[in-house]
Parts: sequence; structure tokens; C-alpha cells
Amino acid sequence: MPLRTRRKPADGSQAGNGARPASLAVMSWHWRLEDPAGSTLEPATVGVDVPEEDNQGDAESWLGENWRELLDRGVATVTLFDGDRKVYGPMGLSAT
Repeated sequence: MPLRTRRKPADGSQAGNGARPASLAVMSWHWRLEDPAGSTLEPATVGVDVPEEDNQGDAESWLGENWRELLDRGVATVTLFDGDRKVYGPMGLSAT
């Protein structure tokens, strides 16, 4: 998938929290899928497409809408990343 970037606002201001210039902000928030043993699952092997989002809220919303399907397809835990930086996880998808 090609990298997608945000456009700089027309007024010249910087979007977001200012950590990165808006013109350089790469959409990098994504989930790593893991099996019950904690091994990484490639999304294609379980028949899903895990999007890269431009912020944490969108990534978390995607998970909130899709966690049941992921669980049904053998995903036990997920870990959230911003680029290469681990944000949190692993987080179990099962209610128990």
C-alpha cells in the first residue's frame, strides 16, 4: 500500500498536536494481529484488511467495529502501533 500523507492546511497552520508538520504526517496508526500464542498474524492469512489510520481515535474506532470478526477469524490479541512505536498491547479480544 502506498504511503498517504495529509495536506497542509490552506491557512499555513499545522494540523494535529504539532508533533509533526502536517505536510509530513504519515498515516501510520495500525494494529498488529496476534494468535493465541502471541505470534503475529498477517491480516491476509485471516482474510482481513487492517487499514493504516492517521490518528489513534480512527484506529480504535476501526477495532471497535471489527473486533468480533477478528476474534471469529482466530485473532486473540491486538497491539496498537504509531509507525514503529508500540502504543499499547497486547490487548485481548475475548470477553474472558
